[in-house]
Amino acid sequence: MCGRFALTSKASTLSTQFDTNIRDTLTPRFNIAPSQKILVFRTRSHHQRREPTLLTWGLVPSWAKDQSIGARLTNARSETAFTKPSFRDSFSRRRCLIPATGFYEWTTLGKRKQPYYVRLASNEPFGIGGLWDVWEQNGNTLETCTILTCSANQAMQHFHPRMPVVIQPERYDAWLDPSQVNTAAVLQDLHPFPEERTAIYPVSDYVNNVHHEDRRCQEQIYPAQTTRSFPANQLSLFDR
Repeated sequence: MCGRFALTSKASTLSTQFDTNIRDTLTPRFNIAPSQKILVFRTRSHHQRREPTLLTWGLVPSWAKDQSIGARLTNARSETAFTKPSFRDSFSRRRCLIPATGFYEWTTLGKRKQPYYVRLASNEPFGIGGLWDVWEQNGNTLETCTILTCSANQAMQHFHPRMPVVIQPERYDAWLDPSQVNTAAVLQDLHPFPEERTAIYPVSDYVNNVHHEDRRCQEQIYPAQTTRSFPANQLSLFDR
C-alpha cells in the first residue's frame, strides 16, 4: 500500500517534468496523508493539455451513498482495479498522474514499526498512477482520487510487498488519454520504478504524526540507530 508520500519539488520543476502549467506557488509537503487535498494531473479529452488540479485523496465512487467510503479507498490494487466496482469505470476513463518526490512505508521491528523513505536515486519527482472520480449529492460535488499499487521491486520487497505504480514519462500521454479504454494497453504501464533507480533509507518515527510537516520527516537515521541489522547489499541503498 501507500499511506504517506511527499512532494517537495518547485512548481517550475513539475511544470517542465509533466508538460503542464502550474501557476500557483507550491508549498513543499513532506508528509501527505489520506483525506488531504493533493496535486493531480489529468486530461478530460483526447488532445487536451494536462490539467493540474487538487483532489481529495481517498476515492469516492460516483454511485456511493455517502463519502465516508473514501477513507477505505486510498489505494487500489493495479492487478484488480479494472474489475472492481469501486474502480473499474475510473480505470477505464479517468486515470491521472499524482506527482511525488518520495513515499513512506513501515516495517515491523520487534514491537514497533520502523518508517522508511523511498525515492528515486536521482531525487527527481515521478508520476504515480492514479484514478479519479466525481461524487455528487444534494448539490455538493466532491472530486477524489486513489493511488494504484503493484508488487514491490526487489529493492523494496525486504521492507514491504507493495509500492505505488510509477508511470514512465514516455507513457504519460497514453496513460492520461480518456479515449484509451483498451484494458490490455493500459495494464502495460502498471509497474514500479526500476530496482536500480530505487533509494531507500530509514527515518525517525517523527513522520508517524500526520501533523508533522517539515524536513525532519525525511531525515535519514542509520541502521545502528535501529534494532535491526541489514545485509551489506541493502546498506548501500541508504547512501545513494
